[in-house]
Amino acid sequence: MNKFLFVAAENDAIPKCKAGGMGDVVRDVPRQISERGDKAHVVVPSYSRLHQNGTLKTKLNFQLRDTVYVAELYEVAPKKEFKNVHHYIIHHPEITAGQIGHIYHDDPEEPFYTDNIKFTIFCTAVAEAIKQEAFGELDIVHMHDWHSSMLLFLKTFHPEYKSLKKMRYVYTIHNLAIQGIRPFYNNYSSISNWFPNVPFDVTKLMDYRYQDCINLMAVGIRLADAVHTVSPSYKEDVLKPSAPPEFIGGESLEKDLQAADNEGRLFGILNGSNYKNIRVAEKGKIYRNIVSALFGWLQEESKKYKADFLAHTGEKVMEYVNHPPEFIMSSVARLTEQKFYFFKRSPEALVSILEKLEKVNGVFMLLGTGDPDYEELFRDMSYKYKNFIFTNGQSEDLVDSLYLETNLYFMPSLFEPCGISQMLAMRNGNPCLVHKTGGLKDTVEHLKTGFCFDGATYDEKIKNMVKVFDQALKMYRTQPEKWRKIQENAGKMRFTWEKSVDEYYRDLYSIRVESRLISSK
Repeated sequence: MNKFLFVAAENDAIPKCKAGGMGDVVRDVPRQISERGDKAHVVVPSYSRLHQNGTLKTKLNFQLRDTVYVAELYEVAPKKEFKNVHHYIIHHPEITAGQIGHIYHDDPEEPFYTDNIKFTIFCTAVAEAIKQEAFGELDIVHMHDWHSSMLLFLKTFHPEYKSLKKMRYVYTIHNLAIQGIRPFYNNYSSISNWFPNVPFDVTKLMDYRYQDCINLMAVGIRLADAVHTVSPSYKEDVLKPSAPPEFIGGESLEKDLQAADNEGRLFGILNGSNYKNIRVAEKGKIYRNIVSALFGWLQEESKKYKADFLAHTGEKVMEYVNHPPEFIMSSVARLTEQKFYFFKRSPEALVSILEKLEKVNGVFMLLGTGDPDYEELFRDMSYKYKNFIFTNGQSEDLVDSLYLETNLYFMPSLFEPCGISQMLAMRNGNPCLVHKTGGLKDTVEHLKTGFCFDGATYDEKIKNMVKVFDQALKMYRTQPEKWRKIQENAGKMRFTWEKSVDEYYRDLYSIRVESRLISSK
């Protein structure tokens, strides 16, 4: 039996521990490992809340800032039990909840300041737990994004954690653009403040652009035994330098990624999607679910500043209860530059799409929260355009309804490491309109399973986005047989975790796939 530890900031296998696609991956891969007869432990921070109904396993004592820190390791119940999968929480008072998904902090003055503090404490506690064999003996430690890469610093440089060197370390990049850059010295949130007595090699840790800073994304890439991007095309993208906004690539880390590739350590493996035990939504409930979500948010103290807007959205939606639109285009996403840069820079493109939808009694439904500038942009557009329904919040019921009842799912991402939304929409037989980049390129085929736009320049991309939208809308209205064929093709696509984890075992974990024990057989 192979024994794994997953270390991450998110884990959707437990309640209220997800802000993005990482949570889905950290939920699904251990389940697949369990089905193969192997054992998986998953550990995430408590964020001052997730440990509360857990069982205390042990207290962890370790040195930070020349001070003894005491953290607590809890085992918690998952949403669904799987044999040989165990879920843990690290609790310490300084590991606090942030504004983004009640997980990440947003520190505009000093990016990553607060998050670096709490993930430093978390990673050191995890290192101590591994050292004490609190998870038992381990073969593989699988880390996700910069929040967990401090483990590699500890096992490489910290004299207390030399015993960690016996495991194999795998590092998954979910979003290369978010790198966890902090000063080496002269800052409370600096590596020298937290580890004043640990000698380290600056050249192995530093950011190329800011050489007085550690780059924790780079640490993961440089020091892991295997490095993983979450789609094959994203791997190809990140080996090239970025040239924004036309192309988002290696984000200054392309040389490290090229080195990892040349050393045979870099692998691009597409994320899977869940096709079993799907949470089923009822058709025809989309407007009720919007109103229900809006009513719930209006009761929340934190939403009072946008109560007028939520009421405005409710009024819009009520008009569609008895007179539903003939065509629904939808998007579900965090409101960030990655997801909606095209609309922020070229709002006239969104206006053009809305006007075309209006002519056919169509609507664009967008659900999400995020960057205040993007929220403000979309709230303003919602006041101006009746057929733009912006639901400025998060609701699992509403998300399910959107994936089920949309006619065309829209993902105009500037870049996309993998993307899960397009897979979920396709699972319901809904075509997607996507920017031909990263994982979207690997999952949506133009005029076969959906619609893709691209261009050599930014202006070409915007022009083609509207042009391809026209093409999709025209096909829906005038070529129903072609549209149904694309729907059928989309619904037949299967991006399974079984296939992806076969590649994990072979490439990331260096475990022979054919020799594994599959308990489900």
